[in-house]
Amino acid sequence: MDAGSGRKILIIEDESDVADLLEMGLRKAGFKSTTAADGATGLQKARDSRPDFIILDLMLPKMSGLEVCRILKGDTATSHIPILMLTAKAEEVDRIVGLEFGADDYVTKPFSPREVVLRIRAILRRGEKQEEILKAGSISIDPARHHVRVGSKRVHLTSLEFKLLRTLIQRRGRVQDRDKLLNDVWGYESVIDTRTVDTHVRRLREKLGKAGDAIETVRGFGYRLREK
Repeated sequence: MDAGSGRKILIIEDESDVADLLEMGLRKAGFKSTTAADGATGLQKARDSRPDFIILDLMLPKMSGLEVCRILKGDTATSHIPILMLTAKAEEVDRIVGLEFGADDYVTKPFSPREVVLRIRAILRRGEKQEEILKAGSISIDPARHHVRVGSKRVHLTSLEFKLLRTLIQRRGRVQDRDKLLNDVWGYESVIDTRTVDTHVRRLREKLGKAGDAIETVRGFGYRLREK
């Protein structure tokens, strides 16, 4: 079965033609979808229906997409729901802020519905694989429960931060270049700016506190997790 087959997707988009295009593409791919035409309604629908995935436009009436993203990712009841942002090319700063708030990926307008479907499936596949508990120093990861701890303290990570940390721990001691991390963590060949990786690494280090110092920057190349 394809990743995401039959999954519920909430589309928060105020342009009806864009929403219709997304609904058509998702339906052909086997997804179920509902829509909301403004940020406030989308936020309420996300809280009430708990969809499996959210497509979120950044420029919305009543409440911005960034605010919707911040609230959903800050609430333990909805923080696990993956979010794909829709942005205009001129909204680079907003894209970066959205990723820092916990959005899993973004697509710039105009976009191909097929590309959106491929990205959704890649993100959903990341959540289907289960592994044994991983440890690196004081950091421990329980993939089945999506829990991360530093010592006895629980650390709350977004789905991408979680996948990034897991990948670095699995490959500890080995340098990972940014393009490879984009491919392996995001689930597709690099089609977005590698600064996305830098943004997530910075946020991950902040959340891990002193334990985050184990993630080393290899200047001009990428990152690695120290072996000891």
